[in-house]
Amino acid sequence: MDIKLGKSQLKNNQEILISGSKSETNRLLLLQALYPQLKIENASNSDDSEVIKKALQSVVKSGAINVHHAGTAMRFLTSFYAIQDGMEVVISGSDRMHERPIKILVDALNQLGSNISYVGEEGFPPLKIFGKKLQGNKVVINANVSSQYITSLMLIGSSLPNGLEIELEGSITSAPYIKMTLSVLQSLGIKAEFNNKTISIPTTKKLTTDNFVVESDWSSASYYYSLMALSEINTQLTLSYFKQNSLQGDSILTEIYQNFGVQTTFIDNKIILKKVENPSIKAINLNLNNAPDIAQTIIVTCLGLGITCNLTGLHTLKIKETDRLQALKNELEKFGAFVSITADSIQLNNSVNFKKESISIETYQDHRMAMAFAPLVIKQGLLIKNAEVVSKSYPDFWKDLHCLGF
Repeated sequence: MDIKLGKSQLKNNQEILISGSKSETNRLLLLQALYPQLKIENASNSDDSEVIKKALQSVVKSGAINVHHAGTAMRFLTSFYAIQDGMEVVISGSDRMHERPIKILVDALNQLGSNISYVGEEGFPPLKIFGKKLQGNKVVINANVSSQYITSLMLIGSSLPNGLEIELEGSITSAPYIKMTLSVLQSLGIKAEFNNKTISIPTTKKLTTDNFVVESDWSSASYYYSLMALSEINTQLTLSYFKQNSLQGDSILTEIYQNFGVQTTFIDNKIILKKVENPSIKAINLNLNNAPDIAQTIIVTCLGLGITCNLTGLHTLKIKETDRLQALKNELEKFGAFVSITADSIQLNNSVNFKKESISIETYQDHRMAMAFAPLVIKQGLLIKNAEVVSKSYPDFWKDLHCLGF
């Protein structure tokens, strides 16, 4: 499904309810499978979360699971199935998923005594998992990798008979996501600790809290920050449900978008975004090691505002749904931008003149490519190819955009 967006302006004083954080929801779904008394409110309705939910509900003793494009599901479910004694599962995904590495996680689980083998190429899905009780309680893992490997281990730690100690080696990537996992565990009564570079999680038979209300997704909010940055001064928009002291690393948006003239006010679990001024900066340099998922949004915002942009700390983007750095370069250059990329950075070097005719945006089976470019509709018409990919994280995105006047 392709969607054509005519050049439009944002309606003023609107309100959007964004569903629960995909990151929090996916963690909680795994914990709910291990502690069935746990109830989850405001859960994400994303494809990724639905894949995990269905996988946990459908497999009894043996079977095959296809997670399609859901990298989080692949990583979290690998650890979950590894500790299900007597369960035999083959877990696979899309062609792209079979190109995304998982050896670091498999090696870590094997340190604990798991029985996991590769169906195809070593180091990559599909995986064949024979579930068993893991007696190991200590694992060493490289911290300079996707935080989802580490989170996957943390989520099963309290269910292991001897608990779990995770020793991190090297510099830590996406630390806020590890801290989010830690905070979720602690809020449920699991006495997890993170000291120096060691995460300790004791065996926990019963949770002390049986209910968790999921905060709305800050990654999804980023597209509205972009819309506000590109809008007229005094335009205002309300988003809910958000916390001022969020567990989500992408909440750094509130600080970053001040550079683009967007003010954030917290009132009663809502955020009010207001465009208060046009940005005076001509260039911005950001290290997004702790929030790589908002890189696409930010660089598109900079394109729309004519701001030179240098983003670093992005080495994980090359192994996402697509190689996001190359995909961004391809699409930004359609507007006449000069873009350079390295293994972990992207630089936008010039301002552009927007055109009267629509520009076609390829999405590369990547939800964030579709949503990151959509705010440019304030500058010119767009044709978003395969627009349904947004369902991976934000199924209502196009409907909500329509409600805002687009």
